[in-house]
Amino acid sequence: MGIGPSTKETSLHHFRDPLLEVVSEDTDLDLLGLIIVGTPDDNKDKMLVGTRAAAMAECMRADGVIISSDGWGNSDVDYTNTCEQLGIRGIPVTGLNFSGTVAKFVVVNDYLDGIIDINKSADGTETDVVGENNMVKVDCLKAKALLKLKMRHKDELEGR
Repeated sequence: MGIGPSTKETSLHHFRDPLLEVVSEDTDLDLLGLIIVGTPDDNKDKMLVGTRAAAMAECMRADGVIISSDGWGNSDVDYTNTCEQLGIRGIPVTGLNFSGTVAKFVVVNDYLDGIIDINKSADGTETDVVGENNMVKVDCLKAKALLKLKMRHKDELEGR
């Protein structure tokens, strides 16, 4: 399992990243920055990168985070750990990830309720079409809307 042709984001996709576009154009959100994290092979390192990414977001005093991934399977370990580490720190988190019908998360936790499945294939599987199953603007708008709801809910709970 892992990155396949249809879940692989092309270089052009990175230059025209729809998530960055959607978030940076929203005047209600203050884009603090991007944290780019690789996917280590070793589970110990997977836990480390997720924890460090969440600690960085906490140090930046992020009110919320949208996390994305262009892989699945083994990549889910660090992806879901990062979501959990953000949640433990009280940072609302949503995200974008290929799940499909076959490739559900290989590990789960209580902080994955805001993850948007970026699967586009009719049968919900990984395909041989480059870029078929990666995020598009509509996916990003959904993740942003969910994040705003989660942030609003947190503010209401805290009496802001």
